[in-house]
Amino acid sequence: MPGTLLTPRRLAIAAVCLVSLIVCCGLAYWQWERFSQAGGTFQNLGYVFQWPLFGLFPLFMVWRMRKLAAQRRAEDAGEPVVGARQPVVTVEPVKTPAPDDEDDELAVYNRYLRELNARDQR
Repeated sequence: MPGTLLTPRRLAIAAVCLVSLIVCCGLAYWQWERFSQAGGTFQNLGYVFQWPLFGLFPLFMVWRMRKLAAQRRAEDAGEPVVGARQPVVTVEPVKTPAPDDEDDELAVYNRYLRELNARDQR
């Protein structure tokens, strides 16, 4: 990948992104024409704004996949990744014995509540 900037695969991806944007902008224009007519509704106006976003989505996905691939390569190389999630450090809760004045059923219930709390803390 680092050798050449223009490969057939990259050109095909760029062409798909460009065609997607052109088609979706055409659909936005079509919806604008429908909105401008006497029977046009605000739903048509909503589509005017929505279609260009659909057209930009393939470009966003290419950007996102390239970013994730770069993060993966950096992680494999052992480099710190900026913006990557850091591992969560959990601490086990201190388990205290049940007081003698509790009955067995209450002690089991309290142990269950402590386990649920410990899971929520993780």
